[in-house]
Amino acid sequence: MQLALFDLDHTLIPFDSGSVFTRFLAERGALPDSFAAQYLDYCQQYAAGRLDMVEMHRFTVGALAVHAPRRLAGWLKEFEALIAPLIPAASHALVREHQAAGHVCALVTATTRLVAEPFGRVLGLAEVLCTEPAYDARGHCTGEVIGEPCFREHKRSHVQAWLARRGLGWGDVQRSWFYSDSANDLPLLLAVSDPVAVNPDAALAAHAAEAGWPVRHIVAGPAQ
Repeated sequence: MQLALFDLDHTLIPFDSGSVFTRFLAERGALPDSFAAQYLDYCQQYAAGRLDMVEMHRFTVGALAVHAPRRLAGWLKEFEALIAPLIPAASHALVREHQAAGHVCALVTATTRLVAEPFGRVLGLAEVLCTEPAYDARGHCTGEVIGEPCFREHKRSHVQAWLARRGLGWGDVQRSWFYSDSANDLPLLLAVSDPVAVNPDAALAAHAAEAGWPVRHIVAGPAQ
């Protein structure tokens, strides 16, 4: 088995998926006025390497609890149509390159499934490993996370659990790639045979240079 794993934000897309989703919902009056400023603060915590992902998920996804599941589903369908032209052609080409080679491909992102799945569909990635949101008995988001968020060292454990569900382990993987922009993803980057830094932050760029890892740059461009 050969495995290709892809981070989402600033890797396959040259922007933050949560920011785009936040703007989308704000335009529809679905979020409180204070939401954008707090979300920006969480993004800054992420960049500084001190983010509590569970706390962020409680705030961001918990804010959607007031909306009926059917209404939220309608917004998500609109959101998927909105993001389709925002995906760079180079990202589609990279995914297709691995798929054409017969590699098993998966999106591996800290992003909540609500946002990650639409991107996965647009990118043609059926396997989406992400932070799993909890729901109450009425089907409303609670903001809580099922299990561990798909973040830092837990990205590797999410991949291991996914392999186990397929009856496989790391020993069954002959070659593996992981594409990421962030030093937060070093645990998974160090676990694969072929780590690739994409649009790397300063810490990851330094590590990649020292380790001799390839560096790629995916920028905004016409979608395919």
